[in-house]
Amino acid sequence: MERTRHAGGMGILLMLACSCCLCAGQFIWKCLGGMLPLFFGFAVYGAGALAMLAAYRFGSVSTLQPINSVSYVISAILGYFAFHEPITVGKILGIFLIVAGVVLLARGEVA
Repeated sequence: MERTRHAGGMGILLMLACSCCLCAGQFIWKCLGGMLPLFFGFAVYGAGALAMLAAYRFGSVSTLQPINSVSYVISAILGYFAFHEPITVGKILGIFLIVAGVVLLARGEVA
């Protein structure tokens, strides 16, 4: 099955959307109490899972699954702004390595 450059990019975008939804769903669970936020968090988290499943139609699992690690970067940023968690030198190095790895993987997928 031959994939086009557009299809690889769509898989990457869907996987990035998945990462955002997973972080947003967990953020909602942590910050808001009650049944309505719980269900809303599940809905957002579920949308992320659906985006992940859709992404696999457009790219290889070996490339797309590691892109999901962007959720660690998003979580660190959310933790900093929402919960005033420190971003240490180690976290900055980890974020840099994750972003560099994702960029390298993404380049190979759309090339």
